[in-house]
Amino acid sequence: MNKNIHTLPQLPYAYDALEPYISKEIMELHHDKHHAGYVKNLNEALEKFSELFGKSAEELLMNLNTVPEAIRMAVRNNAGGHVNHSMFWEIMKPGGGGEPTGALLEEIKKTFGSFEEFQNTFNEAGAKRFGSGWVWLVRTHSTGSGQAKLEILSTANQDNPMSDGHYPIMGNDVWEHAYYLQYKNVRPDYLKAWWNVVNWQEVEKRFNKT
Repeated sequence: MNKNIHTLPQLPYAYDALEPYISKEIMELHHDKHHAGYVKNLNEALEKFSELFGKSAEELLMNLNTVPEAIRMAVRNNAGGHVNHSMFWEIMKPGGGGEPTGALLEEIKKTFGSFEEFQNTFNEAGAKRFGSGWVWLVRTHSTGSGQAKLEILSTANQDNPMSDGHYPIMGNDVWEHAYYLQYKNVRPDYLKAWWNVVNWQEVEKRFNKT
């Protein structure tokens, strides 16, 4: 196997660290089974075109049109699952929540009117995503002015906004495996509870990189 094989990152906290908002059982299954599965499937797809092991998962997603058609869908799904979840673990922490600070908070207020309205819009987009997918806060580029701006959007399955030229600052997983064992079919309850584990310091780092 190529030395540049994609690997499953360790969680930056214990499996039960996000309780009571996200249960230990969910975290074990989500990280050790679902995320691990995306990594395994991505590596297996790339074995057929080993030269692609030299590219990061992010590079693959940003240039899907250059990935051989025979494995393009597998890379889209599994590199997406790998990148999405690698970010997801980092933007959560025990004792999280509250509000962001500094430039990110100001940009959120400027774009959405208030932090509360931002949360409501984000939750609504996540609740309305049909089937499996993600809800995102991205840095995008408005057509015409060319200036970067914040935008909330959702994607299906494991699609990542990078494939459409946007930079994901934060995202919440609304696949049923992310919440069903605890919140059953009431996705809005999960979306509301999730704010209690957001790691705003990490989100701010991502915002400041854009």
